[in-house]
Amino acid sequence: MIPVPPPQTPRLCTIADALEVVGDRWSLLIVRELFYEQRRFTEIARNTGAPRDILSTRLRKLEEHGLITRTQYSERPPRFEYGLTQAGRALSPVLLTLKEWGQRFLNDGPDPVEFTHTCGHTFKAQVCCAACTEPLRGDALRINN
Repeated sequence: MIPVPPPQTPRLCTIADALEVVGDRWSLLIVRELFYEQRRFTEIARNTGAPRDILSTRLRKLEEHGLITRTQYSERPPRFEYGLTQAGRALSPVLLTLKEWGQRFLNDGPDPVEFTHTCGHTFKAQVCCAACTEPLRGDALRINN
């Protein structure tokens, strides 16, 4: 009898796990807006272009996963402000490196949003090795397992 190969399963991957939470356009744009200190539903809707029903759904999902908090600021009508939790703020390097990639490879014009670092220079996101602080190059990594 011919042996039956085991069924294929997806690779265990923390990237896939993260994408389950923030892997769609609207979720990352919501986090971007909160990072840019836009806290109210109307501001987030205006700046993302997200349809209101989708925005409501994504805000609930981000809150359920502990990336954002919701605080009521008006009772009549009920209105809420949103803020990033520690887990949500921890996405800032992801957003900033994605922003740098978009500016480098997709945008011919000036960067529409720039940041100044506390050192006084324009901030440009860069991934570095935590041990030696060398910037990451595409050929500098190897998979250990």
